[in-house]
Amino acid sequence: MTQSTLSPEYSRYGKRNRLDKPELLAPAGSLEKLKFAVHYGADAVYIGGQQYGLRSNADNFSFEEMREGVEFAAKYGAKVFVATNIYAHQEDLDGIADYLRQLEAAGISAIIAADPVIIETAMRVAPKLEVHLSTQQSTMNWQAVQYWKDEGLPRVVLARETTMDEIREMKARVDVELEVFIHGAMCSSVSGRCVLSNHFTDRDSNRGGCCQSCRWKYDLHADEQSVSEPGDNLFTMGSKDLCMIQHLPDLIDAGVDSFKVEGRMKSIHYVATVVNAYRQAIDAYMADPEGYVLRPEWVAEIGKAANRPLNTGFFYTVPGTEEHIYEPEEKPAPYDFAAIVLDYDAATGIATVQQRSHFRPGTEVEFIGPGGRQFAQHITEIFDDEGNPLTVARHPMQKIRLVTAQPVEPFDLMRKRI
Repeated sequence: MTQSTLSPEYSRYGKRNRLDKPELLAPAGSLEKLKFAVHYGADAVYIGGQQYGLRSNADNFSFEEMREGVEFAAKYGAKVFVATNIYAHQEDLDGIADYLRQLEAAGISAIIAADPVIIETAMRVAPKLEVHLSTQQSTMNWQAVQYWKDEGLPRVVLARETTMDEIREMKARVDVELEVFIHGAMCSSVSGRCVLSNHFTDRDSNRGGCCQSCRWKYDLHADEQSVSEPGDNLFTMGSKDLCMIQHLPDLIDAGVDSFKVEGRMKSIHYVATVVNAYRQAIDAYMADPEGYVLRPEWVAEIGKAANRPLNTGFFYTVPGTEEHIYEPEEKPAPYDFAAIVLDYDAATGIATVQQRSHFRPGTEVEFIGPGGRQFAQHITEIFDDEGNPLTVARHPMQKIRLVTAQPVEPFDLMRKRI
């Protein structure tokens, strides 16, 4: 059992302007991912529009898709936020007022912004939009939090470098919502202030174009000559990924209002699996804080979607060399995303799935669903949508029929062991 470290002094102040239950905020790089994030338990999702965001390579949302996403999320009591978090050059600002008005009209609950001009414009022309301060502002002290509260912002998304003790002091001193990243990729530069992408590819990280240059392989040179020996590994400079599922009580006791998962470029399987695990852990803690026990299956689920080795970021200590990845990465996740359940016939026990990665009879798979539903089986026979037997499901998006060992539901996922 994880013990709370909540001090008596903090207990007198720590619940000021605190949400009744921590919000689980999930990434959605597409409309399909939005629906899966909400279905698997996200209280809110953050997306990117086709302008003013920092994920230019994501499948960003049109206004029509935003409206559909808002309508879907509302059925589950969830909200949709839009990242408008670029640092704007002068030419970027053309049309910003109209863009923000259209976000408001689409039913978006809040924008996530860093540039003061975008913040001020939103407050002026789209007053129904909440403005949340982006992590791009690198907020790491309570005085800065107080400044943005005084400017009228109800929420501050803290820098990833903020420590647990600093969060406690912020929440004790300032009556404002705090949002922190609790899972996903970390930048090897402080608060993303990297110019390697600009230098190598002319793609600006702070305008949505990061080329992930810290993940590239590098050689070491001296006087224009490589000093590597034959057989030496090329090295990278990337950080390990963040994971705080084992420390949720500390975050909740510190007063964090919103738990943010990184990953708008990640797969449906990643979003659904990670959200599912954190949803169960948060609900279990809030239902019985004193009797809360971290369940090993939640940690195991996180591992099945992990892209890199995991750590706790800056929450407890400053990461050192051991928290970065220099050698070639070994993918820790032993599973690949294979299919999405579309339908299930209870009379025959046959599920119709949409293929996302090839599989065949004999493949060992797992089915997962919201709330921790899960079972494993070996696939026996598979058929196409017209009932013809198949030796392999090799065509992406193909509809496949197969017998499942237990009932399944639409939105359940099938993954295969590598």
